[in-house]
Amino acid sequence: MRTKKLVILAGVLTILISFFVTSFAQAGWVRGYYRSNGTYVQPHYRTNPDGNPYNNYSFPGNYNPNTGRITPGNPDTYLERYYNRSRQRSYEVPRTYRPNKYYPRLYDND
Repeated sequence: MRTKKLVILAGVLTILISFFVTSFAQAGWVRGYYRSNGTYVQPHYRTNPDGNPYNNYSFPGNYNPNTGRITPGNPDTYLERYYNRSRQRSYEVPRTYRPNKYYPRLYDND
């Protein structure tokens, strides 16, 4: 009887551990980087992407434990940007893009 309980406990622990490992796989610290248009993105924490805009720290009205603040803004505007962003292809450059003179190409010989 004791062996059966230990086997069940081991199975439950294995399932719980695998759940937590997969759910936190993409969450964490993101290093700063430069976008293709030359703007610098500050280092920040991110949560797992799940396709639900309402549970993001950046959704207006949600509490962000990393900053200790409630996110300001208009939820309708946020949702419009959230859903329209996914339609733009990642390799497309916005029409307003102009090369930044402060980030010259690495291999310019001029």
